[in-house]
Amino acid sequence: MSSGFSRGRNGSVVAVFEAAEVSLLRSLVSMMLGIVPPGQTSDDPLERALGIGDGEAPSDPVLARLFPSAYEDEKESVEFRRYTEATLRDGKRADARTVHETARSGRFELSPEEAQAWLRSLNDLRLTLGTKLDVTEEVHDEIAMMSEDDPRYPAYVTYDWLTYLQDSLVRALW
Repeated sequence: MSSGFSRGRNGSVVAVFEAAEVSLLRSLVSMMLGIVPPGQTSDDPLERALGIGDGEAPSDPVLARLFPSAYEDEKESVEFRRYTEATLRDGKRADARTVHETARSGRFELSPEEAQAWLRSLNDLRLTLGTKLDVTEEVHDEIAMMSEDDPRYPAYVTYDWLTYLQDSLVRALW
């Protein structure tokens, strides 16, 4: 198992993973890139130039979790989403690409900016997997009680591993 992340020199972060873990991470962020399409903007040339979208809330539960409504009021939420979602989508995709590009071997060093992108992407991966698994606060109890033969077991263990990685990275950064 990986040792996760540790503080490097000059604000960098050192990552240590086994080959199978690198493969899994790259696969997960590739999945994320498939789930989160690029931000779509309006057909209007001026709105497109300004990055303004249609404001429609996503119907997919994973996308709804990754891009939640900012307001309880539907009209305000649509308006806010019009001006922010395309940029947010593109940011999530850029973070996932950073993970994919930097996770190439078992040991590598991340700049402070790359480490922040990793932190955001690990959070997005956990939200995605957690939504698909319908994870609750009792997830650790569920994993402890779950048989390794349970078909859900690998996904739950992966979610737990992503949680460990996120915690390890936070500790290395602060």
